[in-house]
Amino acid sequence: MLTLSDVRAARHLLDGIIEVTPIAHSRWLSDRTGLRVELKAENLQRTGSFKIRGAYVRIARLTDEERARGVVAASAGNHAQGVALAASVLGARATIFMPEGAALPKVAATEGYGAEVRFHGAGVTDALVAAQEFADETGAVLIHPFDHADIIIGQGSIGLEIVEQVPDVRTIVVPLGGGGLAAGVSLLKTERPDLRIVGVQAEEVAAYPGSLAQGHPVATPMSATMADGIAVAQPGSIPFEVISSLVDEVVTVSEEQLSRALIGLLERAKMLVEPAGVAAVAALLEHPEAFEGPVVPILSGGNIDPLVLLDVIRHGLAAGGRFMNFKVRITDRPGALMRLLTDLATLQVNVLNVGHDRSSESLVINQVDVDVQVATRGPAHRAEVEAKLTGFGYELI
Repeated sequence: MLTLSDVRAARHLLDGIIEVTPIAHSRWLSDRTGLRVELKAENLQRTGSFKIRGAYVRIARLTDEERARGVVAASAGNHAQGVALAASVLGARATIFMPEGAALPKVAATEGYGAEVRFHGAGVTDALVAAQEFADETGAVLIHPFDHADIIIGQGSIGLEIVEQVPDVRTIVVPLGGGGLAAGVSLLKTERPDLRIVGVQAEEVAAYPGSLAQGHPVATPMSATMADGIAVAQPGSIPFEVISSLVDEVVTVSEEQLSRALIGLLERAKMLVEPAGVAAVAALLEHPEAFEGPVVPILSGGNIDPLVLLDVIRHGLAAGGRFMNFKVRITDRPGALMRLLTDLATLQVNVLNVGHDRSSESLVINQVDVDVQVATRGPAHRAEVEAKLTGFGYELI
């Protein structure tokens, strides 16, 4: 069984390599939840996520002969960058298999740290198969993203920082994918049994609840989720053993709550965090009554493609009631559209997009459907706009 002494040894290896990331008090979340909330800003770590911790410890503990053979990994982004940088620092050649269509900024960053990038398959599972085949053919050492003891104790160094920065912490909330981070942090409980550790998964890809119920790792179907960094089909056997013993609870969060958490951190905490990295905050927003403060959510990463960020922001604004999309049927004559836009102006909404549809089979002569997207100030304002448009005589479709 891994212990906190193992984590302390890993932390010693990491001295001078990683950043001791800051704790940021969140007045916004504290007011929303009634708890004292301190954010562990691992999104500010080197390479933009916690992955450098485990990757460095794993590669540093290889023999000189193993490092000379090179290392190989499979990742869509964060683990790729962590392995690439760690290998560069330690003088090992790194080959990273990434899925076809991986985000260009993550590919560029991985190559920028000196790794060779190869593309294979539609997802990380396919890329991992290719990485294993490469390891078998060349002798390169496979650096698994979560299913290795050295990875776990490296990630666990975050937990040591948290208890030093927030000595009276009662709950630590951890994004949970394959389990390396949650397992490492939960080792704190071997010496701090008073702590409560909660893992958070995206409900669209949540392998841990079913696996914990079965008592062993069980695969779950892969579905689309914005939190690709924690979208893992099956828990690792090594982290699962630790998590099943030490993690107090695993909860899931919706796509809507993930996007709201991302927008909230961006607007209120001035933190740019990727969707997987906001999972802990999403859980806190959704079920504040389930946590005991002081609570520390880990912001596990900040690597997000700008194009994905645009989509998530739109999704988050819509989920937060700040977008309104509707179709209204008006007469197709001069001035009718102007009247609609004037009425919208009196309701203090900002018109974002307008489209005309004259081809619908349900239309009669001299009618047109107008698709409108507007920005509102929130759910109450959106409901007010809808009610007043109906009161003005518009038929909302």
